[in-house]
Amino acid sequence: MVLRLGDEAPNFQAKTTQGDIDFHKFIGDSWVVLFSHPADFTPVCTTELGEVARRKEDFDSRNVKVIGLSANELHDHKEWIKDINEVNNVNLSFPIIADADRKISTLYDMLDHQDATNIDTKGIPFTVRNVFVIDPKKKIRLTITYPASTGRNFDEVIRVIDSLQLGDKHRITTPANWKKGGDVIVHPAVSNEEADKLFPGYKTVKPYLRLAKSPF
Repeated sequence: MVLRLGDEAPNFQAKTTQGDIDFHKFIGDSWVVLFSHPADFTPVCTTELGEVARRKEDFDSRNVKVIGLSANELHDHKEWIKDINEVNNVNLSFPIIADADRKISTLYDMLDHQDATNIDTKGIPFTVRNVFVIDPKKKIRLTITYPASTGRNFDEVIRVIDSLQLGDKHRITTPANWKKGGDVIVHPAVSNEEADKLFPGYKTVKPYLRLAKSPF
């Protein structure tokens, strides 16, 4: 299944470290970051889940729920969480999906088809490092795929969430390397007359590029 931006995130039922879930019910009226990990008790994944746990307030303040997925059984997840907490000095509180049969990984096209070494003892591929940002309407708004060898940059994940949420609220887009609080771009669909009302004092760089102070 090829998932594209704007598609509805496929629903599924799963066992997690915090009980059984229906994914769409889990989303509720929140944003969600769903991110996959090749396997439990692996070094890169241990640092990643620790970083997400450490940044709980960053996600909470943006109305974002985080849920991980790893291609292992539930009992392995629970033991692994002990290591994550110890190594990173955190208290991991978000759920991790057990996906040993790869049903959800297949549904979201997360399996590694490139690295022939990224397999379990039965020769079944593990996942790569996928990130899906999903909005309260259940729409996929961002996908990022990292190779299994490379840990993710969660500053970037949060940066894009800020941009998406700001763009949903105001008629703007964001420029290269934008960060929260930086100047924004007036959406091309906004007329100059509208821009005068919505973004007083905006600057016209080119007829197609108008900069305004962030309304964030």
